[in-house]
Amino acid sequence: MNPVYVFLLAIFVLVIAWVTLNRVFPHQAAKTGIGLERWRSCLNSKIATIPGATMPYLEGGCGEPLVLIHGFGGDKDNFTRIARFLTPHFHLIIPDLPGFGDASRDPEASYQVTDQAKSLREFLNVLGLKRVHLGGNSMGGFIACQFAAEQPERVASLWLLNAAGTQPAYESDMLKRYLTTGELPMLLRSASDFSRLIQMTTRHPPFLPYSLKYTLARRSAADYTLHSEIMRQFIASPMLETQFNTINTPTLIVWGDEDQILHPAGAAALQSLLPDSKVQMMADIGHLPMLEAPRRTAQDYIRYRNRLSAENNNSHPKTKNRENVEGIDKEQNT
Repeated sequence: MNPVYVFLLAIFVLVIAWVTLNRVFPHQAAKTGIGLERWRSCLNSKIATIPGATMPYLEGGCGEPLVLIHGFGGDKDNFTRIARFLTPHFHLIIPDLPGFGDASRDPEASYQVTDQAKSLREFLNVLGLKRVHLGGNSMGGFIACQFAAEQPERVASLWLLNAAGTQPAYESDMLKRYLTTGELPMLLRSASDFSRLIQMTTRHPPFLPYSLKYTLARRSAADYTLHSEIMRQFIASPMLETQFNTINTPTLIVWGDEDQILHPAGAAALQSLLPDSKVQMMADIGHLPMLEAPRRTAQDYIRYRNRLSAENNNSHPKTKNRENVEGIDKEQNT
C-alpha cells in the first residue's frame, strides 16, 4: 500500500477516535486534553494543604516565582495556555482558590476577599515562598491587591488583569443588573448556560473542545448554590479605595477594552490607587486577556518585567532582555 495512503488513513483513524472519545467519554477526553495543555506548558500538578482547606496547584518553569490567581468561577487552568509563554522566564505557581476548581469546598467557610488573601498567605507559607511576584485576573486581581496592601514586603510586583476591587469597575451593566435583580451570567443554573458565559467573558472566544465545555459546564452548574454565596460575600467585600490610600507595589495593570464583566474605568481607578503602576489597555479584548490573547498578554508582561529589572538594577537591559521578547514573538499564539 502507498505510504501516503497509510499515513492519511492513520490520521483519519486518530481523528475519528478523538471525536468519539470527545463525545462519548467527555470527562476522560477533557482530562486528557487538560493534561496535554499542562504538559505543553511544562506545568506539573501538585497539592498543598493549608489550615481548613486543600489547594491543588500547577507549578513549572524557572526564574523568580510568579504566583497567578484565577477569577470568580475560574480555576488554575485559566492560565495554562499563557503559561507556555511564561515558563521559560518565570517559576510559575498557579493555585485553585478554596471553593473553586479542584480545591476543597466548605459551605460554612467565609469567602470574602480578606479570607481568600489569608488563604493565599497560608499557601505561600506552606510552599516556603517569602517574596513573590503576584498576578491575578478579575476577583484574583482583587485578592492580589489586598494581599500586597496587607503584606507589601512579600510582593515584589503585581500583574492585574481586568481586576475587581474598585467602585468604577463595578459600574458595568452586568454587575448593575446583578445588584438590582440578583441575576448573573457567571452563575450557571444549568450546563446549557455555559455558551452564554463564554460569550459574555470573551470578545473572541478561544477554542474549547466539546468535552472541556461539557465538563466545565456541569461542574459550574453543580457549584451554583456555593458560588452564589461566594459571589454575595465577594460583592460585600470592602473596596480597595475604602481600605487603603495607596498601594506602593510596582504594578502592571492590563484591561481588555471590551470587558462586559468589569467596567474598563477600573483601570484608571487602580492606577490612582497604585502610584507606581503602568496601564496597558488591550483593544478588542474582553474579560480574559490571558485566554483570548495569551502570546500578546505574555509579551507585554515580559517587557514590563524587563523594565522593572532594569530600574531595580539601575541599568538598561540589552541583549538578554531583547532575546526574551524576540523568542516569544516566534511562538504560535494558540
